[in-house]
Amino acid sequence: MLASLLPEELAAGPFSTARARALGVAPSRLRRGDLVHPTRGAHLPTPPTTLAARAAAYSAGMPAERAFSHVTSAVLQGLPLPTFLEEEGTTGALHVMAPTTDGRMLRKGCVGHRGLEIRKTVEVDGARVVAPADTWVDLGELRRGRLTLDDLVVVGDAAVARIDGESGLRVPSGSRTSVGVRALHEALVRRVRPRGKVLLTHALQLIRPRVRSPMETRARLMFVSAGFPEPEPGGVITDEAGEFLAESDLVWRRQRVIAEYQGAHHTEIGRRSIDASRRHLLEDKGWAVRELFAADVYQQPRRVTSMEAVAQLLGIDPSTLMIT
Repeated sequence: MLASLLPEELAAGPFSTARARALGVAPSRLRRGDLVHPTRGAHLPTPPTTLAARAAAYSAGMPAERAFSHVTSAVLQGLPLPTFLEEEGTTGALHVMAPTTDGRMLRKGCVGHRGLEIRKTVEVDGARVVAPADTWVDLGELRRGRLTLDDLVVVGDAAVARIDGESGLRVPSGSRTSVGVRALHEALVRRVRPRGKVLLTHALQLIRPRVRSPMETRARLMFVSAGFPEPEPGGVITDEAGEFLAESDLVWRRQRVIAEYQGAHHTEIGRRSIDASRRHLLEDKGWAVRELFAADVYQQPRRVTSMEAVAQLLGIDPSTLMIT
């Protein structure tokens, strides 16, 4: 016997048992083989194929006072994670946060957590998730060794950029604080003896606004850990009349030195032409520009060569630094 058609309101996406019953769907219809049941109380016509679709489907069967957290929240919000954690967040069990009074959620396909009442939440693609600042603290509470100090700074810089962008407030060039930075401070303060607090506190001291990519963060940390003066991320460069020239990745303003990270999108010929024109303009105005690539951060011989070159531009004896 052919299965009866579902109401039009349920045909396109996940729906709960309660919603189906309210629309007059019989319990026996929900048990038919043409529906997928990602968790108790949730149904949809086809299996979800992305994390966002899995989260939306799972949400249909969850109580209202729940939110996705930890690596699930990070991936849904596009926060940068190490490859293994991003894969885990994309394809592994969903991390779900509940209020402490409700206890951890115990369902197949999810990892339960408590403490939603002290976390802020946002909505992403129809799913309720723990907000970026609280997600950053949650990631720092993962068991030791899952995220390094640099990883936490990378995530923190990205969370700050997200929060600052959504605030609509301009962050001045050279600022070390912003709405986003303060949000991370507040999220950490709200926790009582969080695991990983020492590492989180250290990371927070290194997190900066105005960072545009994870590799810009890693390049900055490479210089800082070697003992260089800290460069200004996303520094705005102007001419003598105050007219805008460029916004550069890493700026040592007093020494008039710039390091520009060149990601994959900079390899296109049109982009390379724009980069070259900007570099020539900056050099004509008395700035020294050093381009950096992924190999200059990750490969030891290239890393040493690049840092020694930048040290010379800054007028620093490379032997006084911890270049490795």
